[in-house]
Amino acid sequence: MMRVKVNICILCFAFILCLFPLSAENTEIKAASDAYRNGDFKKSIELYETIVNSFLNQGKESAELYYNLGNAYFRDNQIGKSILNYERALLLDPADGDIKHNLRFANLRTEDKIDTTQDIFYVNWIMTIQNMFNSNIWATIAIVLFILFLICTAIYLFVRIIWAKKVAFFTGVLFFVLLIMANVFTFRQKDLRQNHNHAIIMTGAVTAMSSPDTNSTEVFQLHEGTKVTITGTDRNWYEVEIANGSVGWLKNESVEII
Repeated sequence: MMRVKVNICILCFAFILCLFPLSAENTEIKAASDAYRNGDFKKSIELYETIVNSFLNQGKESAELYYNLGNAYFRDNQIGKSILNYERALLLDPADGDIKHNLRFANLRTEDKIDTTQDIFYVNWIMTIQNMFNSNIWATIAIVLFILFLICTAIYLFVRIIWAKKVAFFTGVLFFVLLIMANVFTFRQKDLRQNHNHAIIMTGAVTAMSSPDTNSTEVFQLHEGTKVTITGTDRNWYEVEIANGSVGWLKNESVEII
């Protein structure tokens, strides 16, 4: 009987220890949120940055933290940093309407208004579906669809009723097609999160060059908050492409990876 009591005490103690870090994190988040509500945006930024770095050191990321940090930067008129954190939040939660709204609003404050190349309508349609969920949810959907596909296969192979076999066959084909789509969306979303081939301009103004050399020809100029795609690297230079398809080279110190 004494052994049971000791084990219960140990379990309770371990449970309290597990809860303590969570309570500490919640306290820090509350302090950051309170600073934001009180209009002390620099303090809020400092606290949220500390929390985000703590999460990253644990191998974790939070769309909500990036979103709140983006809001604090926006209210502090640091547009580049706000867009950077909204973009990071959107990678983790691409279906969140609040993140999309605030990102669009922040982009209105940027100086560069670049005409984008128009995608074919079905590409936009596919991207809209893909961005309904993040990679983890798409992976879960893929598992469910695979189980349903196996059930339909079993019915088709082992049930002798003709109409049931027909329904199982066509339903199984549908589930298989959806399964492939879910897997494609899973890997595409995961690729976006892991490759980090997009960046945000962090300096007030920067000139893109035709080659990774300060003496090369100036191609175009970009300003804080503009999103670019990194297509190559050369020492401390990034080759970047902007939304209209133009390509140039920037010093890596002028951008921050999403």
